[in-house]
Amino acid sequence: MNKIAESRADRIFDRINFVFMLLVTLIFLYPLLFIVSASISNPDAVLQGKVWLFPKGFTIVPYVKVFQNSEFFLSYWNTIAYTVVGTIVNVALTVMAAYPLSRKDFYGRHVLTIVFTFTMFFSGGLIPLYIVIQKLHLLNNFWVMILPSALSIFNVIVMRTYFQTAIPDEIYQAAEIDGCSRIGVLTRIVLPLSGPILAVMILFYGVGHWNSYFNALIFLNEREMFPLQLILREILVQNDTQNLMGNSSANYIIDSTQYGTSIKYAVIIISSLPVLILYPFLQRYFVKGVMIGAIKG
Repeated sequence: MNKIAESRADRIFDRINFVFMLLVTLIFLYPLLFIVSASISNPDAVLQGKVWLFPKGFTIVPYVKVFQNSEFFLSYWNTIAYTVVGTIVNVALTVMAAYPLSRKDFYGRHVLTIVFTFTMFFSGGLIPLYIVIQKLHLLNNFWVMILPSALSIFNVIVMRTYFQTAIPDEIYQAAEIDGCSRIGVLTRIVLPLSGPILAVMILFYGVGHWNSYFNALIFLNEREMFPLQLILREILVQNDTQNLMGNSSANYIIDSTQYGTSIKYAVIIISSLPVLILYPFLQRYFVKGVMIGAIKG
């Protein structure tokens, strides 16, 4: 009877859990579906609040106007360059900092960990940072979007913990007995076994660079170097659709009234696509990272 009662309880729990997760999924999915529908709907229907889930009066004019704007694509390319180069630098520095700190035979690793952790809570502030950037002649420079955020101490601690818990000490000892150097252990053993944490770091750093706009807002003055998120901020926060319309005459006023809101939604969709495409390829590494270390031999 107990087994039957337990199985019934399990079935009831599974059904309740399914309904709950379905509701949560719909709550998080609805804003994205609404933005997609609003971006391809008649702008009058959007302004009148007639668009709830499905498009009303299909149109692709907002996307055409976005694709016709050269400044938008220049900022798109800038963001891709900042994200790719920045993520490579971030992951490389994180590995080089986390690996020594994870080795028990590294002298002074506890002191360095304390020093690194101290910087998470205390910093010089924005004005000293601006002065340093200015003295290094990095204002309006490509590297000003990379170097100030080149290393995240939180991610270093996460990766160090992964190296310590997911890779047994016996593997290091076996490699040293075989005559493998420290660099060889890192490149031939540690990194191939660290796919999950590397994928997580790539996603964290990549999304961070893709969404970054504050450094550009402070350190960049030339529009040719603006990232996508700064242009998107102008559109959404400052309600600046003039550049995307490419027109300052009376026709611009009419177009702005008709398509201004739809263009905002179209820009949001286009700017979110790379992250939405990247996540499914890295999702399996998240599952694997959760399972590693769950069963001990």
